[in-house]
Amino acid sequence: QVQLVESGGGLVQAGGSLRLSCAASGRTLSLFDMGWFRQAPGKEREFVAAMRWTGYTTAYADSVKGRFTISRDNAKNTVYLQMNSLKPADTAVYYCAADHPGGSVKVGPDEYDYWGQGTQVTVSS
Repeated sequence: QVQLVESGGGLVQAGGSLRLSCAASGRTLSLFDMGWFRQAPGKEREFVAAMRWTGYTTAYADSVKGRFTISRDNAKNTVYLQMNSLKPADTAVYYCAADHPGGSVKVGPDEYDYWGQGTQVTVSS
């Protein structure tokens, strides 16, 4: 079991930046495949970024590629999502997810067993 807690969300103007954090307890995050997802009102949860447990393989949704970066600090047992050049379309609740390692990088929400409670990101125009 691993418990995940997101933080760092908030209100930002278009073009601004935010860094989301996902702190883990119970297990070491470096042993898990990690992902970030988001869900806007009335929409399905969608993939944003993912990192395999090795830290060497990452994947991004086309909509965030070049603007968002997923990273991990093993010493702090925390995964980050750096979000730059934010757009109003990025407004959503952002969720951190973890899963036991296996296969290729995971981009589907059904592939993850552990989820945080989410943090709201609102980008104003």
